[in-house]
Amino acid sequence: MTEQNLLDTCVETLKAGADDGSLGFGFRSQFAEVNGIKLHYVEGGDNPRTVVLIPGWPQTWYIWRKIMPALSRTYRVLAIDIRGMGDSSRPESGYDTQTMANDIHALLASLNITRCSVVGHDIGMWIAYPLAAQYGQSIEKLVVTEALIPGVSPTPPMLLPPDVNAGLTQFMFNQLRDLPEFLVAGREAAYMRWVVHHLAYWPDRVAIDEYIRAYSVPGAMKAGFEYYRAIPLTMQQNHKFMEAKLTMPVLAIGGVLGAGATTIETMKLVSDNVQGIIIKQCGHYTPEEAPDEFLKHLKSFIDA
Repeated sequence: MTEQNLLDTCVETLKAGADDGSLGFGFRSQFAEVNGIKLHYVEGGDNPRTVVLIPGWPQTWYIWRKIMPALSRTYRVLAIDIRGMGDSSRPESGYDTQTMANDIHALLASLNITRCSVVGHDIGMWIAYPLAAQYGQSIEKLVVTEALIPGVSPTPPMLLPPDVNAGLTQFMFNQLRDLPEFLVAGREAAYMRWVVHHLAYWPDRVAIDEYIRAYSVPGAMKAGFEYYRAIPLTMQQNHKFMEAKLTMPVLAIGGVLGAGATTIETMKLVSDNVQGIIIKQCGHYTPEEAPDEFLKHLKSFIDA
């Protein structure tokens, strides 16, 4: 079986799943009770070294499906649905990134994982930063992709050209109280397709139908909006974390038509040990749009 055939088969198997939680290729759908909530994660690979994968919005753990099979050959892999996402609990509060970082730390402790590498995409990058800032002694390598970090990155001006502002729409719209729920109810698919098509170079490579399914259940969109409504608190937290630089090596990956160099420049503000990669012909969804190149850079960095 070729690598591409293996990937295609694994993607379909991961999507289908089974009644007992097994997802094929050694992966299983799991749950853990931490910090008063239920976290869902997908785990595979029987290896001593661990890689933790944190997705962004509006995705779920499934954004990592294309790189998980190869990673699991040499690592224990955990792809996590953060609070409010996918099959995890959707509580009323706790959507600031420090709280969500503490959720992940508690999950790792419950699994007796004391050392790992962490990979964060989009708001997963927001969460990976306070996780690394607070628990740096337990993180070997940090890989982040496609985001600015509230309170760390300089705040973009509001009045940008329309084609640039389109990529930042969710930062303003999603923070509004009540209005997003009112306007998006029953129109989740239209809104999410608009977001993906404005941020992706290859939108057909993004599993938008799966994410529409996940975010069309009651309360899912509201929980997603809460990540953005918590930005003021997240910014306050990050201002404190910035008082000390990160201690672990950092790899920052941007898509040339996504956040790009902003991802790299952001991490240079909080670390003196940053490697930067820009993936050509790629938009915001790097693990889905360019999985082979993303995996190549990821493995080269964490294997070293």
